[in-house]
Amino acid sequence: MTTYVITIPGTFLRELTDEARSVLVRKLRPADPRQTSLGRAEELDVLTVNENGTFSVRLEVEAHDSHSAEEAARRTATEALREAGYAEDDAPTGPAAVTGIDTPA
Repeated sequence: MTTYVITIPGTFLRELTDEARSVLVRKLRPADPRQTSLGRAEELDVLTVNENGTFSVRLEVEAHDSHSAEEAARRTATEALREAGYAEDDAPTGPAAVTGIDTPA
């Protein structure tokens, strides 16, 4: 299996409260890309939120191929958003993309 760093963009259509952000980050933390050499080198954060409400979720996923990694990351992000109180209509996401591959040395 290969370790992928997957980025999922999105937009919060209602304000992200401090409490919701805390829940969201806590749910995403097990897949934090800082555990990979790429994530450490690039100082990738699991969640980046811009002033205009757009956001990026970056997740570390182990999978056999990039398509499976993207699907797994999307499931993780969707579940975390839901647990933080954001339905798909409240925080729509764009296409997942592979932003890094961490191969064993």
